[in-house]
Amino acid sequence: MPFLLPISVTQDNAVQLEKDGLLNLAALRSIDCSNLKDFDSTVLTVLLAWQKKLQANGEHMSVQNAPEKLTVLASVYGVAELLGLS
Repeated sequence: MPFLLPISVTQDNAVQLEKDGLLNLAALRSIDCSNLKDFDSTVLTVLLAWQKKLQANGEHMSVQNAPEKLTVLASVYGVAELLGLS
């Protein structure tokens, strides 16, 4: 079952979201962004932290249903390829 991102990911909830994800590493192999509407670059920090943890365990993360804004933001920050959003 994929890990479903909430509607909003900002500085207000990013730390808790990161912790929640790390408690459920198996679900982080697939991240579903279909609910994601309100976000800033903080979401990239969360996704990269999860990916780093998974890679340390020899696993990979897949980001699904990424909104166009997320893909553009990842490109601007130079991490689109790292997150599989290119």
